[in-house]
Amino acid sequence: MIVDFVRKKKRKNQVNKDMVDKQKKYETLVQAYHKDMYRYAYWLIRDQHIAEDVVQETFLRAWRSLDSLNDEKAVKSWLITILRRENARRFERKQFDTVDIEETPVADDINASHEVSTEQDWLRKQIGVLPTEYREPLIMQVIGGYSGDEIATELNLNKNTVMTRLFRARNMLKDAMEKTTISERSSNG
Repeated sequence: MIVDFVRKKKRKNQVNKDMVDKQKKYETLVQAYHKDMYRYAYWLIRDQHIAEDVVQETFLRAWRSLDSLNDEKAVKSWLITILRRENARRFERKQFDTVDIEETPVADDINASHEVSTEQDWLRKQIGVLPTEYREPLIMQVIGGYSGDEIATELNLNKNTVMTRLFRARNMLKDAMEKTTISERSSNG
């Protein structure tokens, strides 16, 4: 009877120690990666509140699966993968009404005289209109700091495919910048 009591007490102490260790590991993970995850989510989603929710869900799932993380060096990739899946789950839950864009009238509620945008706003908009296959690797590289190899691993692509997509994304941005510069010249001249 005393032996059982001692065993139970040892198990309870071990469980408490494991929980404290897991909590410390989790808190360290959140402190180290929260800003990067939010920045990536915001670029991916383009809505502050939804990005915050997706990041929160990402870290909740990370907490639940923390014991399955074997490679400490892969934490950022692991979190990005969770975040991307969380973002995809948003669309699985919602049923959107589709409307043909060409048939929908768009109200121009911005006065042309007040149209002043910074280069950063312009760049964000241009990146936002890139096709997903080009936008996602570019954001992962620029915002997430991923290498070509890491992006290839995350997106399950060949590294050469990733590098080609990055090259094409940059060229699309360059072309858009040149077109904007030409149109500015013609409207100013």
